Amino acid sequence: MKIVFATNNAHKLAEVSAVLGSEYELVTLREVGITEDIPETGATLDENASIKAHYVYERTGLNCFADDTGLEVEALGGAPGVHSARYATDGHDFEANNRKLLHELEGKSNRKARFRTVISLIVDGVERQVEGIVEGKIATSEAGAEGFGYDPLFIPDDYDRTFAEMSAEEKNTISHRGRAVAKLVKLLHEIETKY
Repeated sequence: MKIVFATNNAHKLAEVSAVLGSEYELVTLREVGITEDIPETGATLDENASIKAHYVYERTGLNCFADDTGLEVEALGGAPGVHSARYATDGHDFEANNRKLLHELEGKSNRKARFRTVISLIVDGVERQVEGIVEGKIATSEAGAEGFGYDPLFIPDDYDRTFAEMSAEEKNTISHRGRAVAKLVKLLHEIETKY
């Protein structure tokens, strides 16, 4: 099955391709002629994933999926959540985002947090959603040099290291995106057996 992944992020593409395997041909936005930024105007991760998937499907008519990910911190009422990428600035400034998060949590004992990825899949015009969640906590300072985003601050439950202190392989086996993609694969197999 040929399927469009609503991303131009090479790292994300490689990560998802490895999990999907050779029975699916992943196609990028660029390959189907979508070069503009897709609007992310939703108030939730679920809405943003859906908006992006519909944007691609309406323009190409091809089966596709899109994801949206956020870090939800309990003591901050679920923030940064849907605004995770632009928490401190308009751009994807990971260092500024991490500084702001640490500042917002100063003096707070509750550091519980979770990463959540929502994937919207559209096959033959029918939309389905899956999500992957990993529970954890926010460290008091950054540690590690792997990964990106909030990885130097996020310690998953049952671990004493941040995502940024893990290899990509180790992180992918327990990460929110890894869990969501595993559910996506299961969903694709269920859809295919109906045909």
